[in-house]
Amino acid sequence: MTAIANREIKFSGEQLSKVAEIIGRYPDGRSKSAILPILHLAQEEFGWLSVEVMDYVAGILKIQPIEVYEVATFYSMYHMKPVGKYVMEFCHTGPCCLVGAEKIIKYIENKLNIKTGETTTDGLFTLKTVECLASCGTAPMMQVGEYYYEHLTETKVDELIEKWRGEAVSKPEHKAGPGTLESMISVKAGSAQH
Repeated sequence: MTAIANREIKFSGEQLSKVAEIIGRYPDGRSKSAILPILHLAQEEFGWLSVEVMDYVAGILKIQPIEVYEVATFYSMYHMKPVGKYVMEFCHTGPCCLVGAEKIIKYIENKLNIKTGETTTDGLFTLKTVECLASCGTAPMMQVGEYYYEHLTETKVDELIEKWRGEAVSKPEHKAGPGTLESMISVKAGSAQH
């Protein structure tokens, strides 16, 4: 086991059971196939994917750490540094920018006094830009956790930020953020969901 910020890098018993179930979906010697859902579990458990966490995942999967780094750094859903409770991800590709995504991103930067890629000092909000979120027809939009917020205006953004601030005060244990893709993790082998 390794430690990060004085915390041992080891899955809880519950998460280890999920890891075993996920790996069990694949033929012997193919544990690498479980990398995406196990990275989601790791991010859920540890908050972000530090090098130590990715090395731990590599050990569990019996693969080289570089194989985990390659996957984790490729997908924007994985966080390579600590993030806020609410990670606001904006598509910044051409179609979304044509209908105001850049304006909304700039508005949030000013409102929260952060730049894209940064987290507010209170640890509540992180602002990220990502590639296509497949919602061009409802842009400007953002994804927070597993939810899409569409047809955004400055007023809608203000309402959402105030709602989340209120939730953080009333439910401090609330775990929002990157989303765990629970459906991906809990689907049994051979039972695809459409």
